[in-house]
Amino acid sequence: MELLGHLLARLALDLTAVSVLTFALYFPRHRRRDLVPAYLALNVSLFAVVAALAQVGEGGGLALGFGLFGVLSIVRLRSESIQSEEVGYYFTSLVLGLISGLPHVPFPVAVTLCVLPLAAVYVADHPRLFARTYRAVVTFDAAVTEPKAIDSYIRARLGEPLSWKVQEVDYVRDLTLVDVRYRPSGADAARYDTEAVGRLNGSAV
Repeated sequence: MELLGHLLARLALDLTAVSVLTFALYFPRHRRRDLVPAYLALNVSLFAVVAALAQVGEGGGLALGFGLFGVLSIVRLRSESIQSEEVGYYFTSLVLGLISGLPHVPFPVAVTLCVLPLAAVYVADHPRLFARTYRAVVTFDAAVTEPKAIDSYIRARLGEPLSWKVQEVDYVRDLTLVDVRYRPSGADAARYDTEAVGRLNGSAV
């Protein structure tokens, strides 16, 4: 009974932590309902695996290590539809399940270790942090590689370019795809070199 009570207390900790991560932090900020079951399933499944492997006697540590390696190996985060910040939520969900499921970590320490990544995500992904920095994928209706032309085009259409990277140059279809980080500016700030962008008739998508 004592073991069951201990397990239930850790399960309650895990469910509380992942609920805060998913419903208080992630969904209000990103509004992607399709990833909510993924975060919850990953977290609870990892908790169950860790809790089960931790009950193994001798060799339990080795079994836990191989089990975690197996869990991590099946988590594929290479989909282009998943943004970098969402990958961070994936790993936070994983870490919460891992910490909560380890029975040999004292409960107060487990609580503290669960609060730590939640606090980090809260601050790092806060809407007010770098609020005026945006990202866009810009398509040029021309195969262009000149940095000055690309920079001027971005400044004219979006605002102040902070950084950009050419993702694709297609000479067959006469297109250039650029990943841009920028800061919006007023109409007066949209000054650019007409000669440099004269042959660029593209659109931001």
